[in-house]
Order: sequence, then structure tokens, then C-alpha cells
Amino acid sequence: MPNLTVLATTAVPDHVRGALTRWMIEPTPGLYVGTLSARVRDELWRVVSGSIGSGAAVLIHPEANEQGFTLQTAGERRRIPVDLDGLTLVAFRPEESQEMANPR
Repeated sequence: MPNLTVLATTAVPDHVRGALTRWMIEPTPGLYVGTLSARVRDELWRVVSGSIGSGAAVLIHPEANEQGFTLQTAGERRRIPVDLDGLTLVAFRPEESQEMANPR
């Protein structure tokens, strides 16, 4: 059964953007939204995460859990998902948290 899928990308190669626009709409640069089957979603995510290079990507799709969705990331990001007893929270990387607490 197809489900709403949201994929946000930063600095991904052009061929990856082309693959994404075949299956999803791009309402704003780097943000892709579509109704995809799990098979298509997983294949697109494999392509995106395998060719991310210096970019970054976040995939969000429905899941049968307490939050009703799951979140996956690829590439280097300031924020990282953290599992807390089955809930996904988002944390800043430790070195950036210290910089924010002690600005120069």
C-alpha cells in the first residue's frame, strides 16, 4: 500500500535529483514529497544514501510505532536522531552543543 513519503536533501548529485523527481514532486529545492510503495521508497533511499557524497538527506515515512513515522538520515548533519525508549528524538552533535553554550 502506498504511503506519503518526505525526503529532504542537501547537495546531492544531479542524477539523484533526477531519479527522485521521477517518483516525487519537489515543492521547494531539495524537498521531495510523494506517495510511494515501500519497495520504491526503499530503492530510492538506497540510491540517495549510496551517493550522498558530502551532502545529507533525511527520509520520513509512516511506520507502525508510537510516533506513527520513522526517520532515517544519511550524510553528515548537525542534528542526529536518537532513540529514547522507542521514541525518536533529534539531538545536536555534542561539539556543537558546547559551542552554542559558550559562544565567543
